Amino acid sequence: MLALGASLGLAACSDEGGDAPAPQPEPTGQASQVPQVDLTFGAWGAPEEISAYQQAVRQFNQVSDASRVELRSWPTREAFVAALRRGTDVPDVYLASRRDLTWLREQGWTRPVDELLDERDVSFGDVYSRDAQEAFSADLKLQCMPYGVSPMVIYYNEDLVDLDTMAERGISVPPESHSRFTFDQFRAAAEFAAKPRRGTRGVYIDPTLRGLSPFVYAGGGEVFDDEDQPTSLDFSSDDTREALETTLEVLRDPRLTLSQDQLDQASGLEWFKRGKVGMIAGFRDLVPELREVDGLDFDVLPMPTLDTTATIGDLTGLCLDPDTESLVESADFLVHMISSPEVAVVTRAGHLVPANQEVALSEDFLQTDEQPASAGVFTYTNRFMVLPPLLDTYSELQAAVDPTIGELVSAPGVLPLDELTTQIDEESREVLEQPVEDDSEEE
Repeated sequence: MLALGASLGLAACSDEGGDAPAPQPEPTGQASQVPQVDLTFGAWGAPEEISAYQQAVRQFNQVSDASRVELRSWPTREAFVAALRRGTDVPDVYLASRRDLTWLREQGWTRPVDELLDERDVSFGDVYSRDAQEAFSADLKLQCMPYGVSPMVIYYNEDLVDLDTMAERGISVPPESHSRFTFDQFRAAAEFAAKPRRGTRGVYIDPTLRGLSPFVYAGGGEVFDDEDQPTSLDFSSDDTREALETTLEVLRDPRLTLSQDQLDQASGLEWFKRGKVGMIAGFRDLVPELREVDGLDFDVLPMPTLDTTATIGDLTGLCLDPDTESLVESADFLVHMISSPEVAVVTRAGHLVPANQEVALSEDFLQTDEQPASAGVFTYTNRFMVLPPLLDTYSELQAAVDPTIGELVSAPGVLPLDELTTQIDEESREVLEQPVEDDSEEE
């Protein structure tokens, strides 16, 4: 525009005739600079994660002449979502959980990114799995760029679940690769770790919708009655009840799991950190916290296999606000953040299982000189991840059914499985959208 304006100015002087115009001073470098666009990047996570995001943002600002990005951070996903609900401005580019994707789209806070990436010659299909892309796709468009794909796995205390000693005693254990963990091996490991005289228990699994879902899927059941537009949970179906019945034989055994009195004192995670529980289930974000515990030797295994191998995941993506100050510059920043060098920066903080397979298979993620030794389990088991339907009421659904799901584990005496699973499904229907009935009658 400056060059065009100068040409127009000279043409105007020439048309006037008369003396030649006096020489004008050379424009300074300051005047010739195009004003930078101010953008925001929203992220949430532990302090070390936020520090890594800040490093990636700083690197972008050092090389970008057209925009400057400011990091805005929150400690948790819940805090970020709460801020948006209170009216906080949506960041130009932001980290989002797949659980919130439907709600974000309904608010008009996302826009597809696939064409923007294609325009920048980003061959994301070569580095990001089809499953990861489909997880953030809707209406045949990639709504956000996959960033983190963390499957639920089993964390185990190597002193309490001593696989070498178990094998020497003829107890079946997982292969050295940790590629498979049968339910019978899971039960045996829990029994081996539970030592009443030492006050240790074998296993603790959160008795929640998320906590039990991997066992339901692995046992051939279904969590929802429809994988796209569910109207109910499917806990009362025969297959799901059968999967739960098998699972609860372990989770309800008072010799193997924590009592309610113990849980009133501390969480299952806290008991695991104290060396009093052999196994818990969790995602990759537990790794840095567990590494800080003195004397705790731990590793990871896949979720137990019943009829098949299955798990659930904690998925995140990078999204663009349609009302961004500059779509071009926001897209450029997105490309910067998903590049392997910048993903590696965040991955090294220890919380992230990157959707970027190039980084996931590198030392930046595997960190072979640190715990867990079998970090490859996180990337290997991604292929067995079952994705729930995209709902805008997932948090409300959990709140509605988790108390009754908890009774599946804690109810005293003979378990009324049929009654409780029927109640769980009924409670879910109070939250999930129901089909509209057509009351019109044909004449």
